[in-house]
Amino acid sequence: MRGAIESANIWRHPETYEVENRAVDPDGVLWQAMRDAADWSGRTLLDLGCGTGFHLPLFAADAAEVIGVEPHPDLLTIAARRTRAHPHVRLLPGAAQRLPLPDSSVDVVHARWAYFFGPGCEPGLTELDRVVRRGGTAMIIDNDASRSTFGAWFRRGFPHLPSPATIERFFSTRGWQRRSVDMGWRFDSRTDLEAVVRIEFPPATADWILAHHDGLAVDYAVNLWTRTY
Repeated sequence: MRGAIESANIWRHPETYEVENRAVDPDGVLWQAMRDAADWSGRTLLDLGCGTGFHLPLFAADAAEVIGVEPHPDLLTIAARRTRAHPHVRLLPGAAQRLPLPDSSVDVVHARWAYFFGPGCEPGLTELDRVVRRGGTAMIIDNDASRSTFGAWFRRGFPHLPSPATIERFFSTRGWQRRSVDMGWRFDSRTDLEAVVRIEFPPATADWILAHHDGLAVDYAVNLWTRTY
């Protein structure tokens, strides 16, 4: 799809990414922070970059309508199977830079580790300006590389990416607020942890992580960026 940017983890390894989704936020800390930022009960929610639709049934439990937008057709097929028992979930092919939605049509946007990583995502932010209704809220979740065990791994594996300070300036100057959330990973087995580490990091970094980290849990900080329109 024109404008789509490949995600090396979920696009290439959707089964392993399911394992990661189950391990993320085991105590519901991030989920509660999202609820505090934007209650989607009885409202229209857009899950932008919904992937295999892991979060769609969770949103559908309370939202009046849930719209999942995803550029990868195979992931959309999985999302359709996952949500077939939820008639108020609608799935659309699309990219963040050209959302297949009319103006002022959604109340809450959820974008988790999808496209919005700081400088370069301006076209997607412009689309959010267009589709979110007055009084609505957008939530973007990305890695807080400034701290936590995962943050140190992220800096080691991707030293070429913008610094945390650069990303914070980018969003804050555009009217976004940041909350740093300590959520964590917690896996059922070492095999699961190793598989997820290997889809998230370059091979040399993954080898180093697995040689130096014991156990099944990882402390992991993320940024919850929010903007009310």
